[in-house]
Amino acid sequence: MPEPGSNRTPETGAFFQRDRQWHPPAFTPAYKSSVLRSPQKALIAFDNTLSELTGPVFGHAMLGELDNDLIHNFARAGESAIGERIIVHGRVLDERGRGVPGVLLEFWQANAGGRYRHKKDGYLAPLDPNFGGCGRAITAEDGGYAFRTVRPGPYPWPNGPNDWRPAHIHFSVFGHGFAQRLITQMYFEGDPLIRRCPIVGGIADKAAIEALIAALDMQSTIPMDALAYKFDIVLRGRRSTLFENRLEGN
Repeated sequence: MPEPGSNRTPETGAFFQRDRQWHPPAFTPAYKSSVLRSPQKALIAFDNTLSELTGPVFGHAMLGELDNDLIHNFARAGESAIGERIIVHGRVLDERGRGVPGVLLEFWQANAGGRYRHKKDGYLAPLDPNFGGCGRAITAEDGGYAFRTVRPGPYPWPNGPNDWRPAHIHFSVFGHGFAQRLITQMYFEGDPLIRRCPIVGGIADKAAIEALIAALDMQSTIPMDALAYKFDIVLRGRRSTLFENRLEGN
């Protein structure tokens, strides 16, 4: 999707064939929520309707100045969120490695203590009054994006007697309209909880798991300020990022 004012025309035509072996099965008993949520019948793929392809669309002017700065976008004047300050950056790419411009990314996460700003989050970790836990950005002409935040903490969840989610950030990826939405999660290099997570355990392909783990990027760190992690999101095809709301493929 071209940037406003760009002379590039949007691509049309058939997508790359889906690789259904890349995604985990919808029924994964170790991940208890999948027992009730998984489809009972064979999956059927439908093309997007005309209304889904043409609207409603988002406006680039909808983003605020601090939407991609979670350290400050919810903080009181002169204050900032508590936690390990990080930069997350990368590109949204297609299978050919070409950047996808004009994509609306939304991201949300727990705070540094592992707690969400949500009324139903009952974890004992404290809330940070200067951290809202959500933001958004639009990819540049080369598909690039970046945002500042604090590294989220792990947290326990009632899946098993002692299950903990690894530190992660949720991503929502919008296409040409709000009906074209994909959702995924990003994990952090070196986190030992990744291999112990029942959700991650449902993914059979090790390469697919690695595609969900952001690599520490020392070249992009800001000295005395923030570490950096690189996370690319790949659309469609054999190297596609795993999207939890479309297990059959994007």
